[in-house]
Amino acid sequence: MATVEECEAAMHQFAEHIGGLDAETRRKTTLDRSVSCHIRDLAVTFRGQLRDGELQDVVRTDSTDAQIRLAMTSDDLVQLIDGKLNFAKAWATGRIKVEASVFDLLKLRSLL
Repeated sequence: MATVEECEAAMHQFAEHIGGLDAETRRKTTLDRSVSCHIRDLAVTFRGQLRDGELQDVVRTDSTDAQIRLAMTSDDLVQLIDGKLNFAKAWATGRIKVEASVFDLLKLRSLL
């Protein structure tokens, strides 16, 4: 099981990944949505804002209230961000839970 600190680092790594995408990809996937990621096995939630092609203001929070809500285990988060876990397969098998519009889900998938 990954630690809270490792999960927080993974969230910041995800933010850096999105910020480092080429301009064309960022243009195609631009969203202005709040995002939460609940880590089930650690009972901790991170929240940020997808804005201008970047994930900004990533913080720990008590609220899962967001326009895009993700839930997964700590190990799945770390593996997802490291590229060792395929988002679509993990979502299809229930390892990752997503509450979002279909439009948002498609754009989010292209960011991962």
